[in-house]
Amino acid sequence: MNDPDILVQAAQAAFDAAPTPAELENAKARFLGKAGALTEAMKGLAALPVEQKKAQGAAINQAKQRIDAALQARRDALARAELERQLRAEALDVTLPGRRRGSGGLHPVSRTLMRIEAIFRSMGFDVADGPEIETDWYSFTALNNPENHPARSMQDTFYVDLKDAEGRWLNLRPHTSPMQVRYAQAHAQRHAGSGAMPEIRVIAPGRTYRVDSDATHSPMFHQCEGLWIGENISFKDLKVVFTDFLRRFFETDELEVRFRPSFFPFTEPSAEIDIAFAGGPLKGRWLEVAGSGQVHPNVVRNYGLDPERHIGFAFGMGPDRLTMLRYGVNDLRLFFDGDLRFLSQFQ
Repeated sequence: MNDPDILVQAAQAAFDAAPTPAELENAKARFLGKAGALTEAMKGLAALPVEQKKAQGAAINQAKQRIDAALQARRDALARAELERQLRAEALDVTLPGRRRGSGGLHPVSRTLMRIEAIFRSMGFDVADGPEIETDWYSFTALNNPENHPARSMQDTFYVDLKDAEGRWLNLRPHTSPMQVRYAQAHAQRHAGSGAMPEIRVIAPGRTYRVDSDATHSPMFHQCEGLWIGENISFKDLKVVFTDFLRRFFETDELEVRFRPSFFPFTEPSAEIDIAFAGGPLKGRWLEVAGSGQVHPNVVRNYGLDPERHIGFAFGMGPDRLTMLRYGVNDLRLFFDGDLRFLSQFQ
């Protein structure tokens, strides 16, 4: 293969067939290396007559230039192909919509708590907040639940391995009822010796804790306690206030409300509060939404008040359950899983 034109054609074909830079360099060595075909052709010039050396030498030099040009062209082509591959792999598709930062929103239970507070504020109730770690006395004893009383098992809670300054055990509050006692005590002390004491009208929403977990219960849940104490507050006032609240909360006057006799150690008489919707998937079913009753005289005494003079009612409801009924959710645990696919439905 000493014909320069044939060498150029062979080199061009070999270069074009090289798929990678490494194989291209191997092909280069076959033609331009120390033992390459072009080098061998140049060595063969020595055996030619003087007349042919000049012409053949010029032809070989021209062939070398053409082979060098073909080699560089293939190098450039492979480099461009590699660059295009990288660009495709790292490319941003500018035709897609931009990734926007999602906007936050209120949790459905937070919406319910705000709605509850707004309705009761419009009725003249204060909103009170207090500690979630409570003493055994405020959680149970002050609410007519003596030590070792079986009724305590109704609010089985989590205890903290600590005591307060008076040696009373601490616990995660099982209800927000301790705030009734704290608020009433502060109210009684504030107006002590002033003659006629203003009525106590307050709700206490917040987080509470019990050893319970299933589709309708959670170890951490929300509760809203209510209290109205005065000199002439009857069970009739309880029925009027809570019925009005429920109808405003669910935005319907067709809601039926039932007070069913029950037992709670801190009220006497006591009643469970049930509701029934006039339409929808829950039509005709009685659903328990709260507990209530006339405040027990022992609890009134623990408020620092005279039960012969001050009477009233208390109630306790679960905002989580009201949220489930309002939005048609059938599993309480969905509120606490943190799944944005679920929570975004309420934004």
